[in-house]
Amino acid sequence: MAEDRFRRPADHEDLLTAMTTKDGPFTTLYEAMMFAATLGARKGVPTPFTRTDEPINLSRLGNRTHGEILVDLLAAARVTDDPKILADDRLQDRVRIFEEYANTGLNFIRGELNASGRDISDVVNNLVLDALAETPDTKPDVVSEILDVGKLVWE
Repeated sequence: MAEDRFRRPADHEDLLTAMTTKDGPFTTLYEAMMFAATLGARKGVPTPFTRTDEPINLSRLGNRTHGEILVDLLAAARVTDDPKILADDRLQDRVRIFEEYANTGLNFIRGELNASGRDISDVVNNLVLDALAETPDTKPDVVSEILDVGKLVWE
């Protein structure tokens, strides 16, 4: 069923393959997509795409700690004026936001590869190190923003 799958942007299939080869930084396509979606959320707005490759079972995200939560948090951070984005019947909207953020992240990774001439593992490692080196003042705290918007308290 389409409801339980997420799409991969066909324009980045070669990049996703490079990210998940034996020497790549990830072991599975869904892990590479999760990284790309998180990076995309940090670097820009969701980028729509139409050409897709073989979709991935959404249940794969449940295999990773907080994988399903990532989809929900990205959507809640993007659609701050509609709390119903987290409703069960809005799963496809949340998945689309995840897919489009992944596309943004993959676009960014491709740009880094083209500009640097480094291999994919070096680029991903440097992106992680850059994120870890950011000072708290410049690092967006998406979880706190979500809690503030919803007037929620984390306990």
